[in-house]
This record gives sequence, C-alpha cells and structure tokens, in this order.
Amino acid sequence: MGRCIVVIPTYNESENLPLLLPKVLAQDPRIEVLVVDDDSPDGTGKLADALAQDEPRIHVLHRAEKQGLGPAYREGMLRALELGADTVVQMDADFSHPPETLGTMLAEIERHDVVMGSRYLNGITVVNWPIERILLSYFGNWYVRRVTGMPITDTTGGFRCIRRAALERVGLERIRANGYAFQVELNYRLIHSGADVEEIPFFFLDRTRGASKLTVRIGLEALWMAWWLRIARALGRL
Repeated sequence: MGRCIVVIPTYNESENLPLLLPKVLAQDPRIEVLVVDDDSPDGTGKLADALAQDEPRIHVLHRAEKQGLGPAYREGMLRALELGADTVVQMDADFSHPPETLGTMLAEIERHDVVMGSRYLNGITVVNWPIERILLSYFGNWYVRRVTGMPITDTTGGFRCIRRAALERVGLERIRANGYAFQVELNYRLIHSGADVEEIPFFFLDRTRGASKLTVRIGLEALWMAWWLRIARALGRL
C-alpha cells in the first residue's frame, strides 16, 4: 500500500479533533493525517498546528475562509498527492466515520482502486439519526442512483480510500461541486474513469459533539448534481 494520508476537513471541530487524530493514527503505522481547516472561529486550526508539533504524521493545511466541503476536499487531496501519498482516505472529523474501519479499507485497497464505506450495503447501518433524516438520505441515494446509473449503494457517502492513480485519472481540478454534491461527482467520475470500486459496510454514527454543517441547500445541490453529471456525460463535456 505504501504511504496513506487521511484527509480530514474541519470547521469548528475543536472538541472532536484531539480525540479523533490519535485513534486514526493508531490504526496503522503507515497512516498520516492532513487536517484541512477553513479558518475555524473556535481555534481548530491552531489546535491542529499544536498537535502537529508533537506528531510528525500530522499535517495541516490552512484555508483563508469557509468555502464549502468540495473545495476543502479537492485542495486537501491535491496536497496529499504533493506529499507523496500512495493512497488517500476521505474522512469526516465528527466520528461519523469510525477509525476502526480504516484497517479493513487498507486491506481491501490492495485489491481495488477505490474502497467505499457504505451505510446501505447491508440494510441501513446509521445510528442515532432521526427517522426523517434516514429516509431523506436513503431515498436521496435511490434517486441519485436512478438518475446517474451508478452501481453503488451509497452515492452520497464520503468515507472512501482511493489509490493515487485513480485520483490522477479523475483530474481533481475538473470537479466543480462545492457541498456534499462533491461526493456524488467524485463517485461518478471515479466509476466512469474505469476505477475498480469495492464497497464495504460500516456503522455511520451521528455526531455527539459540535454542530452539523448539512443544510437544505447542500442537500438540493447533490440532487441537482446527479442530472448535471448525466447531461454533461451525454454531451461529452464531463
């Protein structure tokens, strides 16, 4: 596998970050972390710098302002490639993506181009969400699958491990989505670039610290992105 860099975007995650990073690094000695902070008012960026001073496997990328999840991941992944990553992992900072799943991801990535964590591969493995949010997410995924034809169960998920070559084929600079639609667009581009994709189940745990960044506007962008991708590919403009 070589060098693995876990990209973690942050905005006001000072409660979670010092608890999460040691757990991530403990999963495998080859793992490093890149924190991408959007100038968090609660001092998350400064906290990340302090943690990096004591741990050489932690890197920090500071961005001038909050510009959305998509740009944060895009810039973070490009920096991870610059740092020499052989594989790049996307992971949220709020413990919704359990660090313990990283071991399975790193084992599976030896045989695949992309390993995606899925909340819907074996039923619905979401913990502590209200029923209306579960239904919105589940049927939103069904809608995106129907529109795009993607052969995966969790089209909006953002917990994945990607080989360097697969990311380079996609061309991160071409991705235009800003919010959670970034997940839909990246999944679509990976699949249509010929990547060998494997899904693994995991339990998605709702955050217990900090506030969610999900809004109605962000959700609608993901639904609109499904049609944009389908039309763009049909016109040869993807």
